[in-house]
Amino acid sequence: MAGIRITGMASGLPPNIVEQIMEAERIPVKNMENTKAKNEDKLKLVSDLETKVNDITKSLGELTSTKGFVDKKLTSGDPNIVEGTLDPNFAVPGDYNIEVIQLAQKPAAISNGFPDKDKAQLGVGYIKFQTADGVKEVYINGSNSTLNGVADQINSQNLGLRASVIEDRKDKDNPYRLLVAGLGTGENNQIEFPKIYMLDGDQDMYFDESKPAQNAKVKVDGFEIELPENKVTDLFPGVTLDLRQAAPGRGIRINVKENLEVISGKIKSFVDAYNAALGFVQQQHKLNNNNGKTPTMGPLGGDGLLRTVESSLRNVILNPQYGVETPIRRLNELGIEFNRNGTLDFKQDKFNKVLAANPAGVAEFFRGDGFKTGFVVTVKTAVTNLVNGQFGPIGNRKKGMQDKIDQINKRIDNKERQLVQKEDSLRKKFADLESKMSKLNQQMGSVQAMGASLAKPAG
Repeated sequence: MAGIRITGMASGLPPNIVEQIMEAERIPVKNMENTKAKNEDKLKLVSDLETKVNDITKSLGELTSTKGFVDKKLTSGDPNIVEGTLDPNFAVPGDYNIEVIQLAQKPAAISNGFPDKDKAQLGVGYIKFQTADGVKEVYINGSNSTLNGVADQINSQNLGLRASVIEDRKDKDNPYRLLVAGLGTGENNQIEFPKIYMLDGDQDMYFDESKPAQNAKVKVDGFEIELPENKVTDLFPGVTLDLRQAAPGRGIRINVKENLEVISGKIKSFVDAYNAALGFVQQQHKLNNNNGKTPTMGPLGGDGLLRTVESSLRNVILNPQYGVETPIRRLNELGIEFNRNGTLDFKQDKFNKVLAANPAGVAEFFRGDGFKTGFVVTVKTAVTNLVNGQFGPIGNRKKGMQDKIDQINKRIDNKERQLVQKEDSLRKKFADLESKMSKLNQQMGSVQAMGASLAKPAG
C-alpha cells in the first residue's frame, strides 16, 4: 500500500503527512540503531584487545623444548673442509673436534679417447660390471653404438650406474671419453669394471683407468672411524656434517651454541606484544581533550574488564617463578622490567649477558616442566584464562555484547515490520479521507450552484 499517494487537494492536509508521521514513529528505531552502533564499536575494541592479548604468546610458543632453546646455530672452524646443519630439538650445545682424513668416493672408470661422441661406431657386444649383487651385463646394440649411444644404453638398464660422455682436452685428437660411475659411495657400493667385449667397431674401446669405492675416514676424540658417506648424521647428537675436503692432521672445531640473536629477538617480540596490550588499556583510560568540552575517556575507559586484564598481565611479569631448577626467579633478572610509563623495557645487553653465562638456567626459567611451571606456561595460562570463551572475562564480554547486539537486531526487525503495517494502514485511512472529502466538496459545489440558480430573477 506504500504506492497510495495522498494529494491533500481535497482534505487540505500536507501531501507528505504519512511520511511525517512515519518519521516520528521511526525515532525509536533510530535510537536502537545508535545503541547498536555503540555496542558494535565496543565489541570491535574488545576483539582488538583479545587479538593483542593472544599475540603475547606467539613469540614464546617455540622458544624452548625439552633440550633447551630451540634456536641454535652451528659454526665450523673451516667450512671448506667440514660444514654442517643441526636439528635444534636434538642438538646439544658444546664444542666438537673432527679430523677429515679421507673422503668417501664412488667407484668409477673412464674409457680410452675417441675423436667424436656421436659418429664413430663401437660395434656390437656387451660391457660387464662386477657389483655387490653379482655380475651385470649391458648389451650394446650395434644400431646405436656411438659413445652417446653406449652411455644411453647403460643408463637405461638401472644397474646403479651413471654413464656420461666427457671431453678431456689432454688428447686433442681423441678428447671424448666414456665415464661410468656408481651411484653410491663407500666400500659396500664397490663396483669393478673387468672388461668391454665389442666387435666390428670403428675403434677399440676399453677402460683406461678405474678407481675403487672407498669409505670416508675421520678421527673423533682420537679414534679413527670409517663412514660410508660424506654426509654424516650420527657422530654428534642432532648434527649433520657435510665432509667437503680431506685435511689429514688438521682438526676442525665444530661449535654448537644458542643463537643469541634469534632468542633475544623472540623475547623482544614478546615485550613488544605485551606493551601493545598494555598500551591499548592505557589508551582507553586516557582522558581526551574532546574539543574543549568535558574531557572523556575511550569507549572502554573505566571498564572493569580493562582493570582485570591489566592486573593479570602485570602479575605475570611481577610474580616469581617457583618450581624451576634455576637460580633465576624473576623476569627483571633478565633485563625485562617495568618503566615509569607502566610498560616494559627490554635491556637486551643484560639479557644476552645472562644468556651467554647461563643458557641452561635461562632456558629452564622459561620452560620449567612444560606443564605447571615455567614462565612460558605462566603466560599461556594467564592468556587462556583471559580469552577463554567459556569463563574468560574477554571471552564472556564478547559473548555478552554479541548477544545484546543480536537482541537489538531482533527488536529493530520487529519494529520495522510493525512500521510497515502502520504505514499501510495510515495510507489507506488518509486515502479514504481524501476520497470522502472530495465527494463532499463536489456535493457542496452542486448545492451552491443550485442555490445560485434559484436566486437569479426571472427574465
